[in-house]
Amino acid sequence: MAEQQMVDPHDPVMTGENSFIRLSNDGGKTITERISHWRVLWSPAGQGHALFVETSLIKGVKIYSDNPGVARYLQRTIEVLLHKPFADESLPVIDAAFERGGNSLSTVEERCVSTKDEVVMSWWDLMPPFILTMPPGAMGRPLGVYSTFLPARSAQLAINGEAAAAKVFLMDRFGRPASSCCLAWSESWTRPRG
Repeated sequence: MAEQQMVDPHDPVMTGENSFIRLSNDGGKTITERISHWRVLWSPAGQGHALFVETSLIKGVKIYSDNPGVARYLQRTIEVLLHKPFADESLPVIDAAFERGGNSLSTVEERCVSTKDEVVMSWWDLMPPFILTMPPGAMGRPLGVYSTFLPARSAQLAINGEAAAAKVFLMDRFGRPASSCCLAWSESWTRPRG
């Protein structure tokens, strides 16, 4: 019997978290609110937070970070695969502070505060978690991702005290019940070696 492989053969790109909120007024046909929240524990650009926001509550795409190098690295390597408007490096990176509250058994809140904006993201009514395993090449992507998804039946995005009216929509993710809003923790992205 062949020996079981205990180390992933790919090189790490980053490890940390990439929780997201995608809200809709028409059950997911169109997305009116989209955020991609990163807590990077390790990357070649260092560690830090980045928040990419596209919402009806503010004009245009905004990027907040406590480490602009991390935000730019995420744009070039990962966001370009996930949502191209978030990969636009001509957009300024706004300095911000980040804080998590709540707990994973009830409600989780992520807060991003800059000199002009306060962005509050909340996830609750969490569904059973599952682990996503997508090696490089899956779905035509050059990078792989391994992540623990905690889908939320309910979520809210608020900016400067105004909450978005659009709603979470339920969906299937590779045969598992999920939603358009997930805490994505213990997330690692990989690329083929060399």
